[in-house]
Amino acid sequence: MPEHTLPAYALAARQGADFIEMDLVMTRDGELIARHDNRLELSTDVACRPAFTGHRTRKSVDGVVQHGWFSEDFTLAEIRSLRAVEPLPGLRPHNCRYNGLFQVPTLQEIIDLAKRLGRETGRTIGLYPETKHPSHFEAQGLPISTCLVEQLHANGYRHRDAPVFIQSFEVGNLRRLRGLTDLSLVQLLAPGGMPWDIRSAGGSLDYAAMASPQGLAEIAGYADAVGVEKRHFILPLDADGRLDPARATGLVAAAHAAGLQVHAWTFSPENRYLPIKLRRGGSDQARGDLAAELRAYR
Repeated sequence: MPEHTLPAYALAARQGADFIEMDLVMTRDGELIARHDNRLELSTDVACRPAFTGHRTRKSVDGVVQHGWFSEDFTLAEIRSLRAVEPLPGLRPHNCRYNGLFQVPTLQEIIDLAKRLGRETGRTIGLYPETKHPSHFEAQGLPISTCLVEQLHANGYRHRDAPVFIQSFEVGNLRRLRGLTDLSLVQLLAPGGMPWDIRSAGGSLDYAAMASPQGLAEIAGYADAVGVEKRHFILPLDADGRLDPARATGLVAAAHAAGLQVHAWTFSPENRYLPIKLRRGGSDQARGDLAAELRAYR
């Protein structure tokens, strides 16, 4: 199923997923919607809609100048007229059969779906939202953190033991969230670079420093977990392209010592995302031995 659609979330839950992970961006009228990027042409059919030709524009998002159609230039009513498409058609061609069938979901629709799936499956289906480009949206008068917390609280998700993790790559965003809610917060750590809000303010704190024991101790002052790109866990592959758990970096132990949970991302079955020794077949889109990778990291 194309990502960030209600049928995709429902299928995942019925296959056993305990949480729905959604990336959130905002509309011009302040609504939270699920898209991996605020560039709508990457995952919707907006580029094929003549009515929205005039919405195409040029702007800088997190320091990168881009041309496209941006969620913050659309009202929710306009977003509702669009349909989702597979953002990686070359890698996941079978998903393209669903192009044009599903709407872009709102956060409220996802919350309602999670509760309905919980009743259907007899399990708690949690929420794992990510605030995308929070500094960018805040600068345009769209307070993504406040809107997210208010909507979660209004739906009964208020306390630390609620099945919710709010994640962000930025630091200031999470610090603000800590002052707004008791819900669990996750500092995301990329494999390189630094948080955009730190970089734009002229700071020097990068993700590598944040993954150090000292950095993790500082994160524990405002977050409950770190969401770590998997290359942080195991040192570079050996000459044979094998994963060797003995080459672990020690990040998990350091995070646990600081009182943080550790969540890993992203494990995907396609050959493109797997070590050479775990690939099967000749194409990037063929599925390799994901189970072996999971065992090594576990």
